[in-house]
Parts: sequence; structure tokens; C-alpha cells
Amino acid sequence: MENLILASDPDREGEAIAWHIIEMLQQQDALREGLNVARVVFHEITEAAIKSSLLAPREIDVNLVHAYLARRALDYLIGFNVSPLLWRKLPGCQSAGRVQSAALALICDREMEIDEFKPQEYWSIETELNKKESGSRVNGISFSARLTTFNSERLSQFSISSHTEAKHIEQQISSEDFQVIRSKINKIRKNPPSPFITSTLQQDAANKLHFSSAYTMKLAQKLYEGVQLSDGTAAGLITYMRTDGLHISDEAVRGIRSLVIERYGQDFVSGSARKYFKKVKNAQEAHEAIRPTDISRLPSMLNGILDEDSLKLYTLIWSRTVACQMEPAIIEQIQVDIGNAVESIVFRSASSRVSFRGYQAVFEDVEAEAIKYEENEGNDRDEVFGTLNLLKSGDPLFIHEVQSNQHHTQAPPRYSEGSLIKKLEELGIGRPSTYAATIKVLQNRSYVTVKSRVLYPEFRGRMVSAFLCHHFSEVTDYSFTADMETELDNVSAGLTEWKGLLRDYWTRFSSYCDRANNVHIHQVEKMLEKKFGDFLFASLPDKSRACPSCMEGTLIFKVSRFGAGYFIGCDQHPRCKYIAKTLYGEEEEEEEVTPQNNSVEEPKLLGLNPGSSEKILLKNGPYGFYVQLGEDRKGYLPKRASVSHIKDVGSITLEDALEVLRYPVTLGNHPNDGEPVILKLARVGFAVRHRRTIASVPKNVKPNDVTLEKALELLSGKDVRRCGRPKSKPKVEEAIEAIEATG
Repeated sequence: MENLILASDPDREGEAIAWHIIEMLQQQDALREGLNVARVVFHEITEAAIKSSLLAPREIDVNLVHAYLARRALDYLIGFNVSPLLWRKLPGCQSAGRVQSAALALICDREMEIDEFKPQEYWSIETELNKKESGSRVNGISFSARLTTFNSERLSQFSISSHTEAKHIEQQISSEDFQVIRSKINKIRKNPPSPFITSTLQQDAANKLHFSSAYTMKLAQKLYEGVQLSDGTAAGLITYMRTDGLHISDEAVRGIRSLVIERYGQDFVSGSARKYFKKVKNAQEAHEAIRPTDISRLPSMLNGILDEDSLKLYTLIWSRTVACQMEPAIIEQIQVDIGNAVESIVFRSASSRVSFRGYQAVFEDVEAEAIKYEENEGNDRDEVFGTLNLLKSGDPLFIHEVQSNQHHTQAPPRYSEGSLIKKLEELGIGRPSTYAATIKVLQNRSYVTVKSRVLYPEFRGRMVSAFLCHHFSEVTDYSFTADMETELDNVSAGLTEWKGLLRDYWTRFSSYCDRANNVHIHQVEKMLEKKFGDFLFASLPDKSRACPSCMEGTLIFKVSRFGAGYFIGCDQHPRCKYIAKTLYGEEEEEEEVTPQNNSVEEPKLLGLNPGSSEKILLKNGPYGFYVQLGEDRKGYLPKRASVSHIKDVGSITLEDALEVLRYPVTLGNHPNDGEPVILKLARVGFAVRHRRTIASVPKNVKPNDVTLEKALELLSGKDVRRCGRPKSKPKVEEAIEAIEATG
């Protein structure tokens, strides 16, 4: 072998993969002398593109590699230092990240706006009119008009604020005669949309196809990698789908323009090749826009080759690409003002029609039937336009009906995936390739729920965002996150040294970590209670915070000292154990627990421990029944064990309690590292644990039959899980070394 060709993806990550391969081969002395190592990039998987790239090999772009390493190290520094703080201060809240936290803050800030929104009432007045002819109404379609001026004053949205005012205006209108004051027609050129980049593809697929961003990227990956065509050949169907560049190659533009002339005619193709520009900060990453690799491959040609959703996405890309080289659509807008003799009362009626379809023709094409576009105009508009166009200044009009309509201002809408991606892009937060993964992480962490394609923040997510905004304002600051993207682009361009950038950031960031680490859990509780008090205490009877159990205490927001979750309880604990409301419960390594009751019953005495004569109690907590060795008292943490796996709680005996209280037990030491292997009681049975690795004991295996050998067998099986995180907290140098070593 004389040549080693590295052809990973044409982005930072792809450049880093190629660099890592070389590093690995060098460490293994696998690069023999005389071997030529070449880096090639292509943006579409076609024969022509691959041959062209092989004729233009280059060396690894170290600036792109450094930008990748800087991004990874920066994300590690934030994640590895903030996440452990979250675990300690907010049990069950698993992680934080640079882009993730900014996106979560956007969603939670919008929810706060909705919570604080106060609707405002306003009214509008509309009339239905016809032209007068010899005292009678003209035959034809009547048209409506909206009141814009009253008492010679221009009306704003809130000028009419009550039903009384609206009715008074209606009466005055009914006593007046009206005529056409003026009529005006404007022509507006509506330019075609730009070709797709990653973010706009995700937005359009979300809005028009109802695809999630992750699903869109999965389908796009398949289209990029290609399929077997009907003629037996294989080819990629679209160009590289992770891009923020709007450029289209000259050859592709010529193909698009030829197709437009062939399908729609010379009038529909733009006068000259359209070029689209976006401020791309790093020219080396200004890839082509997302387009079909062969524009003559119509969507109909892929029927039976692509699955339904892949074909819809290909059609979306094909239509948008063709449209970008077409003429603008020409829209005629007519505006007619109707008033009384002195023009103290004025109505306005407006309509529009498409006089030249231009680029909109492609969206009406039978090849794009699968996609419903907003650009399509209805025939009813043409009829209204024609009616208004017949009116001339001075024409008398007959008011057929006056109608007042009540409205209320609406709270700002919650984000959808599409609108969130658009907002992140506007703010310069994250990169095209990160958006889908970011939204997916927010859902996996139970910070955000998607309902009917709308993103709702869970209370857990709102707590995390509030904690980060309070103690790590720089991490969640939108401008900081965007500025960091600029710095990373500067690294890509060779203008900024990546290790220096990280050290400068760590100097500031570490102080946030130190301060947050010293915050007591009670301070976190008070902060969250102050911010979310209306939500937390809204369901209490009469919103009273007096403890109904002891009649002395006050109900407050608490974080469980056992890491079991959050609840509203009496501040006289442990003397008063009343719990009014439970929010989340999550054990250290188990799946989420659903609270079973919202109050605590009196404990039942099962007997005395034979060894110590301490009481053994059966108690019912917010997450089910458990047995406890010893009574609650200040400075003492009694041993507890869940008995939720026992269906008939009333049959639990002293012997049953002693049996479950003897766990966890150490079975022996692991042969690889000498660390203990433990058999423990889990929420739904038994489990074995070694360090951070946990495996469930099958239900048909009795706990007394679990030996060290059996435990090792379970821990080496497929159904194991990890809990917690390593306790070490890497500093900036350690993060850099880890990134350089492993990528």
C-alpha cells in the first residue's frame, strides 16, 4: 500500500477523526516510511465528486482539529464540573451543558413569560358592504372592511377597550352614509427562499412534515449515504446535511436553471444565476447548501425506492432547491378606504392575488404534492380582489352589517422544535449539527416534554435552569454562548490559540464553581421557593401554608436529605413529618419513582430488634412502605429498607423486616480490582453492585442463592447499568490532556 486516504466527513468532527486515525497509527508504528497520507473531502457521495476530491488531496487542517478539541474540552469543563453540583444540590437532575443549558433557559424563560402574562381586552369593528345602485344592493360578492379611523383619530389595537365603547361606535356607524374614498394597487415581488442549510431544513421539516429534528437528521443521513437505484447503480441523493453555507456549485446551478426552463419555461428562470450569501465566520467550513446531487432526479422517480418519509424529505429539498433559481412571485395588493362624507369614520378593505407565480410554480408542481406549502393562494382571494378592483372613488356603499368582535391578547407561544432551532440560530448559539442532539438530551433528562410538537418545560427542567441562572449566569447567558462560538470559529481560522482560550475561560468559570459548591442546600430551597412559590403552593387549600397536622409549623419547599426528590412539608421536621405534596422522587441508580401517597400515616410497631432492643417500625412514606430500625431523632440516621416489593403489606412480620434490613451484604471482592461486590435490596427486587455497575437479580433467583460467582456472572451480562459519575473533577489541563489522548 502506497497511499492512505482519509475521507471522513467534511467538518470539524470529520477533520478530527482523520487526525485521530493518524495519531493512533503513529503510536502503533503502523505508518511505514514512504507511505503517502492524504486527506480528501467531498460534499456528496457521487462518482464525479469522489473522483474530483481524489485529484485534490490536502493535509490535515490543524486549525479545524484545534477548534474541535477546544469545543470538546470546553463542554467537558462545563459538564464535568456543573453536573456533579447539580446531583448534590438538586437530586435527580442529571446534567448541564453549554448549548443544552442555553436552550433550556430559552424554554424556561418563555414559560415564565406565559406564567406572568396578563391578557388585555380589546375590540375590533368590521362591516360587510355592497355597492349601491339606484337605492338597491348590487348583485355579487359582498366584501368586509375593518374600522381604522373613528372621530378623525387613527385607531390602535387597544383604542376600543370595552363592549360599551364598541356598541356606541356601532350605533354611530349605522347612522352614517359611506362611499369609496380612495383605492390603491401595489405590486410586491416575493423573492424565492434560500436553499436549505441544516437549521432551516430542520425547521421546515418540523413545520410542514411534523418531523422531529433528530428524525429529520436520521432521514437526511440516509439520503446522503445513498440508495440502490432502479438501474442498479448506487448514489447519494443529497449533499452533506450538516452545513451552514448557502453556496451552490456553478455546475449544480446550471443544472437547476436548465430544469426550470424545461419544466416551467424561460419566464420562470431568474435572469442570472442567483447567489446566496450568509455571514459564515469560518470560510473553511462554508460547505454547499443541502441540495439534490442530481436535480434531474425527480421525486416521482424515487417512488418505490424510498420509504414514504424519506421521499417527503427529498421532495422538500428538491422543491426548495429548484425554487431558489426561479423568478420572484409577483403579488398584487389592493387597498380600498371607505369613509363618511367628512372622513371622520374610515374603514379599510384589502386583498391580494398572485399575478405571476414565479418560484411558487414548483410548490404547485405535481412532483411536490406530498408537501403542503403556505405559499399557495386560495381562489377566494381572487374573487375578493376582483370585487374591490371594480370600486372607484366616490362610489356609494351600502352597509349590510356591522359587527363588533371581542379579542384578548395572547401569551407568547411555547417553542416548537422548529421555532427553538430558529431562535438558537438567530442568537448564534450552537452549530447546525448540535441542535437535534441538544433537544434530544433535554427530553432524555426529563427537563422538557414534547406534546403535540410543542416543548413544555418540566418542573425539574425549570429548577435546573433557575439554579444555573442564579449560580452560573455566564454559562446560560445567550450572548456568552454565542461569543464562544465566535471564539471557536477564530480557532478554526487560526486567529486564536485554543489552549489559551480554555485557560482564560477556566479562570472565570472556576470561580462560579467554587461559589456554587459552598451554597447550602437550604439556600437552594429558598431560592426555588421564592421563584416558583405560586406554582408550588397553588394546589394547597386556600393557598394556606399553615401546617394542618401540627398547627404550628409552616409548609415549605424541601429537598429530601435522602436524595429521594422534592416535597412540600412542615418546617418543624423531624418533630412533624407532615408532607402536603410530593414532586419528584428518584433513587440513586433506579428509574424514576412515582409517589404513592401525599401524606404520612402513623408508623406500626412490628417488634424489637433481638440484638439491640431497638424498635422496628413499618412506615408509609411518599414513595411507599418501608421498615425502619430505630426511631427518628436529631443527629441520628436510622437504617431503612423498602418493602414496596411485598404486595400484602399488612402481612409483614418482624422476621420479614429483619430479613430486608440485613441488606446490603458484601459477597466478596471483585477479582479484577479488589473492590467489594454487594447484594442490595432495590426498589423492585434485588440487585448486585460493583463500583458504578449494577445488575438486577432475576426474580426466579432467591437472594440467598446469589454467590460471588453468580454476582460476577450477572455483572458481566448485557442487562447492566451505570449509576453516578466519577468523583474526580478535571481541571482545564486534565481536560485538554484527556481530549488530546482520546478525542
